[in-house]
Formats: sequence, C-alpha cells, structure tokens
Amino acid sequence: MYKSYYPKASEIERKWVLVDATGQNLGRIAAKIAHVLLGKHKPTFTPGVEMGDNVIVINTERVTVTGTKTSSKLDTKIYYSHSNYPGGLKSISLRDQLKQHPDRALRDAVWGMLPHNRMGRSVLKRLRSTQVRIIRTAQTILSRWRKKDKGRIYGTIL
Repeated sequence: MYKSYYPKASEIERKWVLVDATGQNLGRIAAKIAHVLLGKHKPTFTPGVEMGDNVIVINTERVTVTGTKTSSKLDTKIYYSHSNYPGGLKSISLRDQLKQHPDRALRDAVWGMLPHNRMGRSVLKRLRSTQVRIIRTAQTILSRWRKKDKGRIYGTIL
C-alpha cells in the first residue's frame, strides 16, 4: 500500500502571480484567484495544506459584472459590515462598492470561494489588490514586496 504524499514546510515554494483584472468578470476572476491561492494548480496539491501562491491583482476598478439580472443585482446585492457598537450596522450596494472600493468587492468574492475556516483566513491574507493602471507601477509594487519576502518574487500574468 502506498503512503499519501504530505509536503513539508521547507518543500512548499510560493511564487507571486500578477493578475490584471481589466475587463474580467468578477466571479470568474475570483474563481481563478481562489484556485491559485489554494494551490490547486500545483501537481503536489494536498487538501488542508497551505500550498498556494501569493496573488497581486491590479486594475480592480475595471472589473465587470455581467448576467441577466446585472442592473438589479448591482442594487440588490448588499454588503454588510458592523463596527461592534450598538447601531453600527453599515450596508453598501454592489454598485457603490465597485465605485468606492472595488478591491473589497473582489476580496469578498474570493472569500466566498475559499473554505470558511482558519486556513481560509490565512490564505486570504496572501491576496493583495491595488488600483493601478500601469504595469510599470505594478512592477514597483512587486519590488516593494520583494524586500519583505526575501526576493522570492516571480511576476506572472494570469
């Protein structure tokens, strides 16, 4: 009988993936990002082990929402947050969220496709999204994070 492969922490190699969200559908790009964050694209994928890559998303303000009920969904889809004070419930529609904070709309969509547990929360911390329009600016962002992660950055466009 064969034993299951379980990778050690030293065997896990994390790369950086650069994603351009210009003209992409919100749900489809969120599914691809969740796939990369979990590490399902790697041949050594093991459930329950954080093997995924770090993801940087640029041009989050240019993401699109499509479908048969797009106009009504932009107004009826509501995001809630609470300040933990009495009467501190805040709500914002998808239309306003995409105008004011498109990176939060993308983050919420990715969070919906990750496991809702301790591992999912730690995997979501490896997602970084910015609102830049020029790839050269994204390269400077990569170089800034290169210093934090000891130079192990691989820029890839998904």
